[in-house]
Amino acid sequence: MAVNAGPGTFIRLKLRVTAGGLRGRTGRVLLFVLGVLVALFLAIAGYLIFALPGFLDDPRAAATLFTLGGGALVLGWLLLPLVFFGVDESLDPSRFALLPLPRRVLVRGLFAAALTGVPAVAMLLATAGMVHAAALLGGVPAAATQMLGVLLGLFLCVAASRAVTSAFATALRSRRARDMATVLFALLAAMIGPLQVALAAGAQRADWDRVARLADVVAWTPLGAAFSMGPDVVDGRAWAVPVKLVIALASLGLLLWWWASSLEKAMLGLAVSGGRGRTAGQSRPMVEQLLVGALPRNRSGALISREIRYWWRGTRRRASLITFAVLGVFLPIVLSSGNGAVTMLPFVGVVAAISLANQFGYEGAAYASHIVAGVPGRVELRTRAAGLSVYVIPLLIVVAVLGSLITGEQARTAALLGSLLAAYGLGLAVALPISVRGAYALPDTTNPFATSSGAGMAKGLMTLGAMVVAFVGALPLQLADFLVGDVWLVLGLPVGVAYGAAAFWAGSTLAGAMLDRRMPEVLTAVTPNR
Repeated sequence: MAVNAGPGTFIRLKLRVTAGGLRGRTGRVLLFVLGVLVALFLAIAGYLIFALPGFLDDPRAAATLFTLGGGALVLGWLLLPLVFFGVDESLDPSRFALLPLPRRVLVRGLFAAALTGVPAVAMLLATAGMVHAAALLGGVPAAATQMLGVLLGLFLCVAASRAVTSAFATALRSRRARDMATVLFALLAAMIGPLQVALAAGAQRADWDRVARLADVVAWTPLGAAFSMGPDVVDGRAWAVPVKLVIALASLGLLLWWWASSLEKAMLGLAVSGGRGRTAGQSRPMVEQLLVGALPRNRSGALISREIRYWWRGTRRRASLITFAVLGVFLPIVLSSGNGAVTMLPFVGVVAAISLANQFGYEGAAYASHIVAGVPGRVELRTRAAGLSVYVIPLLIVVAVLGSLITGEQARTAALLGSLLAAYGLGLAVALPISVRGAYALPDTTNPFATSSGAGMAKGLMTLGAMVVAFVGALPLQLADFLVGDVWLVLGLPVGVAYGAAAFWAGSTLAGAMLDRRMPEVLTAVTPNR
């Protein structure tokens, strides 16, 4: 017999689970409070920015800002959970698999619970500035219409985030579908690229008419339809409100349907088996089966082989690889459109290294086997970095070639590759110590993007801290490129490789000594609470 639980039940359950996850965990509480404070600061800043056109009495600026700002928020909700912060899975859908809950009840309840999270509340407070501006420009009718648009925009953002992460997670559990998942995420990343390029070009050239025309187009898409309804009332285009309302509601309905269709698979934890029966190669000794290629038949070779397989087969690790691969391909296109933006391209290497910032969290309690086996800290960390590098270094070569082709400076390909490798080494030097001191447990769920309370903030802080430190560390190379001139075209690659290797050696040595002292603490930190 089906159980009919209302949204309030799921909201209360989420609040209790969140409170239980924070109880007695000082570090997690501090991260959660820090996340709330950062969200409050961003909400206040967003409110003031969106309310500014109302104080300036500029309806055209309001229409442009609301549409493009709202579209950027939707894209942020789509991509940031996949790349940086993950999604809060306090209510894991798989926990409801054995309960007689209709799918519509479960979707409605989980959607309501997602709306009670800190990001959703912060966005509601920030976009309330649109309502304030609409009230100053068009009175009560415009404010009421914009309030409806703000709520629809919030619903759309939350539904888009949940639908994409749930569908992407489901695809990653199936090896046969991972190529389709890559294409899906590539398309999502491609949506944000042209918008950033257009905004950057408009800002640099002060061609605000072009930006306004772009806003007029975005206003008739699911990205900006909901947020642009208030300015339509202000401009006397009330006829456009019902049309955009239909666009927003249809988009919301499709996203909820998409989420519901993938939610059932997430509840059951479906996965496609990769087994195809025994082959002739499986008759070899077990040690030879585990080793990859020509790796040495010793402890280091076995650990590197393990990491190579885990990065491709583990859903969380594979999600990180696919995310980095797509960013590595699209970032040159986006950055190379601006003046001097190529100097930021090497930090693609830093993004790759961030994947190891919580490397022990991927395994959880399984890390105990390495402690029992007595793997030294330096060997542990260096073999893990080597396993990741098998995938990262070829892609960095592709990024260097692609970046030089786009900018028309093919002669700088080797120097650019040297900068990428140096940034990768610097990123590893920062990420490895962080992985030892800042390890945290990942929730026991099939969604590779799920995070527990406070973990999203921890992940974001790790990423930001590593990028800042790597940026400072890369300044000597940037300065050398500026001072040496054309000679750097020859010296860039060997110097970059040596610089990155030295940084990696120093970071792994420091982190290895830390790990030798903190193995039990790391195991405790990454073991999920049951």
